[in-house]
Amino acid sequence: MRTLQQSFAVQFSYGVYFTENLFSTGNTLLTEVLQQDKSTSRRKVFFVIDSGVAEAHPQLAQDIKSYAQGHEQVMKLLAEPMVITGGEEVKNDTELLYQLLEAINTNGICRHSYLIAIGGGAVLDMAGFAAAIAHRGIRHIRVPTTVLAQDDSAVGVKNSFNSFGKKNFLGTFAPPFAVINDSQFLLTLDDRDWRSGISEAIKVALIKDEVFYNEIKENAEKLVQRDMPAMQQLIHRCAEMHVQHIGGADPFETGSSRPLDFGHWAAHKLEQLTNYSLRHGEAVAIGIALDVLYSKLKGMLTAAECEDILGLLHKLGFALYVPELSGCDATTGKLAVIKGLTEFREHLGGQLTIMLLTRIGKGVEVHEMDEKLLEQAIDLLKHRFQPQTLHHV
Repeated sequence: MRTLQQSFAVQFSYGVYFTENLFSTGNTLLTEVLQQDKSTSRRKVFFVIDSGVAEAHPQLAQDIKSYAQGHEQVMKLLAEPMVITGGEEVKNDTELLYQLLEAINTNGICRHSYLIAIGGGAVLDMAGFAAAIAHRGIRHIRVPTTVLAQDDSAVGVKNSFNSFGKKNFLGTFAPPFAVINDSQFLLTLDDRDWRSGISEAIKVALIKDEVFYNEIKENAEKLVQRDMPAMQQLIHRCAEMHVQHIGGADPFETGSSRPLDFGHWAAHKLEQLTNYSLRHGEAVAIGIALDVLYSKLKGMLTAAECEDILGLLHKLGFALYVPELSGCDATTGKLAVIKGLTEFREHLGGQLTIMLLTRIGKGVEVHEMDEKLLEQAIDLLKHRFQPQTLHHV
């Protein structure tokens, strides 16, 4: 028998930048990022814009064209910016995916071109997926426009598309060329999208950093009142923690552990069960509340800490119960959300690994969940947080 053994390592490096008014002609950040490739020719660039962002910023496409004209020695627009449907729909519609791939083909976007996507997490997921599979990888720059995307999803290495009724069933691990956070895009968010990304900051603080959790709690009123410095502080620290984790031992998740998905097994299922009427961050807040209550019922977390966390989520304005949380699966007769455990196990690669809490700032992995205790936790959430009901659990 003959064997050829291959082994090599690839170094990935990208920056996460923070700025304001990215497409102001006097802001040179984008051109500086593009020039990192050391090319001596003009960089070919194609923009994709989330339809919700385009509606909120009707001058954006013209700003981009003016910016390109003002920096024509560095960059060349290959086509008019493409506006694509925003929200989770863009990750469920294969026709939209193929429209973007067709645009990549038609406009001659090659491996040395740049696909720059501007939008919320769903658009960035889909655009990143398209960039990763076209020509086996096009340089991709993310410009996230929501709190959730700026502090969490856009700073990572994952791209995805929903399929077979499952969230993120298709996807790639493909690091972006760069991530550019422009805080001006946050000013036009509605209250739901402003709030939604805070849950991801709470998530990472609960499992990794009690000091950060306390900072969020101290700034809760400011965050509710849409204080920009408080939000910028939250986004920077949350993004920093995600970057540190992703650059650790398992950036491409070859193992069976995804600690940054605390609260997500139920969240992903709830998004599907509500036909994606729940924002991702809203579903994560419910998933966190569920796993926090479960941790308490399991004897892992004190009642005082459980109450502290639920109180913070409620103060920030998150709804911590939706009827779909108590809905039953027509086939099994079990709570439909419980199927999220099976789907999460499949997504991890076979072994179920769930992050729970032993205290604020300290997560611990478990490999099984007691369905009876989960049902009890859901009942407690329903008793306390269903509309017009206020009771302590």
